[in-house]
Amino acid sequence: MDKTRRVEGKVAIVTGGAVGIGMATSLVLAREGAMVAVVDINDEKGQKVVDRIKKLGGIATYWHVDVADEDSVSNAFADIAREFGSIDVLVNNAGIAGVNRPTHEISKAEWDKVIGVNVGGVFLCTKHAIPFMRKAGGGSIINMSSIYGIVGAADLPPYHASKGAVRLMSKNDALFYAKENIRVNSIHPGFIWTPLVEELAANSPEGADAFRKQLDSRHPVGHAGEPDDVAYGVLYLASDESKFITGSELVIDGGYTAQ
Repeated sequence: MDKTRRVEGKVAIVTGGAVGIGMATSLVLAREGAMVAVVDINDEKGQKVVDRIKKLGGIATYWHVDVADEDSVSNAFADIAREFGSIDVLVNNAGIAGVNRPTHEISKAEWDKVIGVNVGGVFLCTKHAIPFMRKAGGGSIINMSSIYGIVGAADLPPYHASKGAVRLMSKNDALFYAKENIRVNSIHPGFIWTPLVEELAANSPEGADAFRKQLDSRHPVGHAGEPDDVAYGVLYLASDESKFITGSELVIDGGYTAQ
């Protein structure tokens, strides 16, 4: 066994693991020795991530899970623990952007959909991971928030609300479980060039190219981020290198919120 790998032997669940940040995270964790449960609703792309990991010599399995459905989460997490032996790391990455209209133009159904996935999903996955982490003697929960869990931008009201909630849920759960060696932290990416952001670009009134240039200019480093930029932050928080970090915010934003 290669002891130099940073999460050797840990069992990691990555929700929304089929694309973007989730895919990059799954690949990085597997490369560094974790057994990865790739969780998503996109079966074809999720299985492709698992196949890539296996080709690289890693260990991974795909599970179809709707994070907003409690039975889906609880059944899958029990299966994952049976197959891999425990649950040590949970990356609550699954999320949707939702509608981009002012608050007074948003329907309750549109609001509830985003909150159900982005907040409800974090709650349900955390709820059903905790018993396995207790059994394992500890664990690390990494919740994907956003710069828009810290600052506003006059867009995507349900998304902003959801990511602000995730930020505080992380701190609150960190306090609940600190004495049980279960750490809970949030990550706050700036704009990362993922399928979600590509979709925003494609639907923007100014066109995709202009959207990308404007997006790049908002980050002091001069460009948007890449999925691996966030995946390596997840790796650090998943590893024992971060054993003294809980209830914290890891901001990965190219200087966006420093302005």
